[in-house]
Amino acid sequence: MMHCYGRYDGLGDRRSAPSAAGRWRPLRASAVASVPGLALVLAIMVSIAGCAGGGRPLTEAERGVGLGAAAGAAAGALIGSTRADAGKGALIGAVGGALAGGLVGSYMDRQRQDFERVLAEEIAAGAIRLEKLPDHRLIVSMTSATTFAVDSARIEPGFFSTLDKIAEVVNRYGKTELIIAGHTDNTGSAAHNLALSERRAGAVETYLLGAGVLPIRMTSVGYGLTRPVASNETEAGRRLNRRVDVVIIPLVEGA
Repeated sequence: MMHCYGRYDGLGDRRSAPSAAGRWRPLRASAVASVPGLALVLAIMVSIAGCAGGGRPLTEAERGVGLGAAAGAAAGALIGSTRADAGKGALIGAVGGALAGGLVGSYMDRQRQDFERVLAEEIAAGAIRLEKLPDHRLIVSMTSATTFAVDSARIEPGFFSTLDKIAEVVNRYGKTELIIAGHTDNTGSAAHNLALSERRAGAVETYLLGAGVLPIRMTSVGYGLTRPVASNETEAGRRLNRRVDVVIIPLVEGA
């Protein structure tokens, strides 16, 4: 059975490409490797061709939109390969181009306002923290107390609706990339906390994939206990440090 979402691990089965005669032939590994980011693009196209979130088949409209994004990513990868940053080129191609420098501020301000509107209840309750960062970046921070069970990377069902709201806004403002970062307090060993933070960041990434966010836009990483935002000497501080941050970075022309 084909999985509709999840983390891409590489083209182990060497996908095929059509020959000049229209028949499918094996794609040489060297051909994929010669264009950094192209292997990821091909994997996205294979995934899009299969199914949508929840395991249902894609509609024709969804398949067209998805394959259009993947085709744009492929073009971007080919263009970007001449600058040794084909991964970014593929991303820009997938989202239909980057933002002009003069439009970035208003674009990200509108996104922030939409987050404030749809997440007003969660922000008021302290379950979500929304901040504006330098260079027009945004951070949406989720506390582990509301997102996960204790010492678990399983997202609490009660938090699904909040993640759906985040995905809705992120999908509306597609000219961004997302860094999903897991963090912990200093309770327990560093190794345990690092692994837990990685699993939690990965769980949020997988949920957003299922909600339609393009995989090429996202990267998940765990930092364990190394990046606290408050003192670990108090329970209140430790509670703030146990979090998953979604850092939203605009894609800017020439950047």
